[in-house]
Amino acid sequence: MTDATPKTKEPKGPDIGLRQARKLCQLPPGERLDFIAEGLPIILASAQGFWQASQQLGDHPREARVLQGYAEEGAAKILILMDAVRCPPKLLQKKLIRIIGWFYNHLARLIYADAVAWKPMNLSDLRTYVDNHRRGHYLDGNAGEYILPNWAVYERESRLYADIEAHEGGVLGWNAPRSAFTGGIPAWSFQPPALRVAEAMQHLGLFPRAGLRATSEIWGSVEYSDTEDHHDAYQLTERLLERLHTEGLILETATREHASTLYHQWQIPMYNLDFNLIPVTMEELKAEQEREYWAMVGDPY
Repeated sequence: MTDATPKTKEPKGPDIGLRQARKLCQLPPGERLDFIAEGLPIILASAQGFWQASQQLGDHPREARVLQGYAEEGAAKILILMDAVRCPPKLLQKKLIRIIGWFYNHLARLIYADAVAWKPMNLSDLRTYVDNHRRGHYLDGNAGEYILPNWAVYERESRLYADIEAHEGGVLGWNAPRSAFTGGIPAWSFQPPALRVAEAMQHLGLFPRAGLRATSEIWGSVEYSDTEDHHDAYQLTERLLERLHTEGLILETATREHASTLYHQWQIPMYNLDFNLIPVTMEELKAEQEREYWAMVGDPY
């Protein structure tokens, strides 16, 4: 005998609390810029707090690296929002909901943080970099004998959590959160590049409403879709800095180093890229292992 009573949906509570960035999509463009301008200093102060705290933990390298990771991801949130600002208005309406989704996506934030150090030739080249970093699994070892999960996500989570993990063949083991210190100069003693870029933006006057408007109008005049490169970016950055100077938005604390950081480490816009994890099947990985093995030992035929 089956229960024929129709199922009812669980009552939905008020849509309030944290994780509400998607509602930026509902704001008129001017109000959205105002709201982002209000939030950027808050995000930066949070990231700086994590970074500064990490510098006090010399005897606890794992915990210091965790805090540095929080600082990097906080700075990446700023870079993501700035890409929403840089997106041409004609594209933004259909791109914004996806860009805002990256605000809460660990993999997207990790890639944004890493991307400031990449030197792609153009957006097409950058797309290849990003796609390589969002593969769900990859091969490692001399002949690709090891199958490993996405490294950016695994490194983050294996440092944070004591957890049960599975190895190839279904073998279970315990992950003991590992230390970041392997000798030499500790990794957390260097300020994360993404945080340097975010700080440069603040000193150079990009954070206020007028700075965001200037950024939107200048960068929004060019869509980064394929072959656009850093040459275009340098010209846009130069125009932006000239306008920020003309409008008196650059702070007295700004230095040549801040300008250089913006020129050379603010990655070209990534609003036309995808940051979802790419699933990789076991069959694909085994075939890749086979190719790597024969590439190393030589074709027997």
